[in-house]
Amino acid sequence: MASHFRCENVMVRFGGVVACNDVSLDVEEGKIVGVIGPNGAGKTTLFNVLSRFQDFSEGKLFYREQRIDRFRPHQMVRLGLARTFQNINLFVEQSVLSNILIGSHCLIGNPLASLFWLPGARRTEQELTERAIETAALLHLERDLDTVVKHLPYGHQKRVELARALASRPKIILLDEPVAGCNDEESAELEKIVRRINRELGITVVLVEHDMSMVMSVCDYIYVLNFGANLARGTPAEIQSNPDVINAYLGKEE
Repeated sequence: MASHFRCENVMVRFGGVVACNDVSLDVEEGKIVGVIGPNGAGKTTLFNVLSRFQDFSEGKLFYREQRIDRFRPHQMVRLGLARTFQNINLFVEQSVLSNILIGSHCLIGNPLASLFWLPGARRTEQELTERAIETAALLHLERDLDTVVKHLPYGHQKRVELARALASRPKIILLDEPVAGCNDEESAELEKIVRRINRELGITVVLVEHDMSMVMSVCDYIYVLNFGANLARGTPAEIQSNPDVINAYLGKEE
């Protein structure tokens, strides 16, 4: 498979702290790739670099072989990249449907057409609304479209954030701890949804997650970070048997 998204030798420093130390990552198109490591390993910093919320002092970033080192977050969305965040970041006083539609703002087209409510703008809004409803159904939110987000259970709010990211019609999505804070039932449902996004929609997925059962179950390939640097990479089976990973992260069995 072709390389979809990659970074080479990325360095990020916060004063005297090196958050990413010569990190490289290569994501194949159509795969689910996990990024794991202890707290403070640099995972979220790397995600912020990949989505262009964080600058880096050294290294290179590529999207389908195009250099994107200087791109900004809105440009990444237009390229076909979306992301979620560790902490849910929704418009909690608005409905589920409104939140999903916010994610499709990049698809609106000519703002003047929307401003004057021209026929083309009306057609576009209808299409985006239909698409939002389809996305909600994919994530089992179809009964919650008119519900104000703050009234939803936490696991459902996680799905709304994911639906909003999907509304931009991404080719690749970065999921930052998608099941953090969820109970077992919510986690199992979100795990199924991640698989559906990948298999049914053909979206490449990169996820940071501490739930090792989920990571080992859904990922095709895994990168392990430790102290801001690459520690290991491989299939789930290779990572589970890697002595460096066992010592640094997974822990030894007594």
